[in-house]
Amino acid sequence: MTHFDVAIIGSGPSGASTAFQLAAKGIKTVIIEKSILPRYKTCGGGFVYRGRKLLPFALDNVIEKEFNTVEVHLGKKLHFSTKREEPTISMVMRDSFDHLITQKAQELGATLLENHKLTGLALHPEHLVLETSKGNYTTNFVIAADGALSPTAKMAGWKEDTRKLIPALEYEVEVSEEDFKRWSEIVRFDIDAIPYGYAWSFPKKNHLSIGVASTKRTRLNLKKYYQEYLENTLGIKNVLNEAQHGFQIPIAPRTDGFVKNNVFLIGDAAGFADPITAEGISNAILSGNLVAEAILESKLNPDKAKALYLSKLEKNLLPELQSGLWLSKWFYEQKTIRNILLKKYGQHFSEAMADIFHGNRSYPKDIKNRIAQKLKGFVSLQN
Repeated sequence: MTHFDVAIIGSGPSGASTAFQLAAKGIKTVIIEKSILPRYKTCGGGFVYRGRKLLPFALDNVIEKEFNTVEVHLGKKLHFSTKREEPTISMVMRDSFDHLITQKAQELGATLLENHKLTGLALHPEHLVLETSKGNYTTNFVIAADGALSPTAKMAGWKEDTRKLIPALEYEVEVSEEDFKRWSEIVRFDIDAIPYGYAWSFPKKNHLSIGVASTKRTRLNLKKYYQEYLENTLGIKNVLNEAQHGFQIPIAPRTDGFVKNNVFLIGDAAGFADPITAEGISNAILSGNLVAEAILESKLNPDKAKALYLSKLEKNLLPELQSGLWLSKWFYEQKTIRNILLKKYGQHFSEAMADIFHGNRSYPKDIKNRIAQKLKGFVSLQN
């Protein structure tokens, strides 16, 4: 059987960026991908600038549009807009985007095994055996980068799912020339267009990506809310063509660990999407970089790599996710208090979110106290 130092399951942004970092340092790395690239991937495709800064190569060929200005709406009364010198959000289609990162990894020596579905995972004293639909391979490390469903995590021993998975529905929509002209230059988020969540309109090169997501795992008719958003908010009555894609987004990290038996979880498999925006690409790449650093610094020692990876997560990612989780619950479930604050501080909040999108700040660790102080100050002004 062919042996690899590191086997990465999945060629999305987390897996491909991990392969890139490892291959750059001469680590014998393989990406095992069940499909043939490029392949369609359900995703709004809004890639924030902090994620772009993590990739050390040009993305010009796969970016469909760039937006320095982002609009946030809460009904018809509250509207906030932020503008930055660098693009806050760049639009990508995941087939070409993921394929590019994978190609960059291959250029550095990583192996890509397409059309290889992982069917089994066995731990031996000195290595792991990967059973695939096209043959078996051995490796010292497995990186589970196979998304929200992550069959690899289940095979490795994560039997119960401790992440928080939220429902989302996204459409690739072709509209009339007139409607496309109206919406092709605006990135728009509409808070409360769906209960406990938001709708979005992301312009791509020749169409719109429009969707809805709720942070509550309740029974909701997502299609109804999408249709209402499309017609009532965006005013789009004539749809030339649309492709529907339902999916789940993990907006809370696992509580039962990120490493078992030399299997490391990253990206959506670990539950690293942003709890407020549900944006997952930037943290997927970040976690891929962190696991690559841990393996490299450990000099391929499994125990050291595990300790280093967990330490890096604790320092660079988990505190922000915990603050984001609290803020998300408050933001989407305490609408009355939220709207009172946003009437006064809404632009400040939007600017802070833009800074987070650019990687210039993170969610504050003392978010509860900060909101309490804002409320206290607001009440004092009213009296």
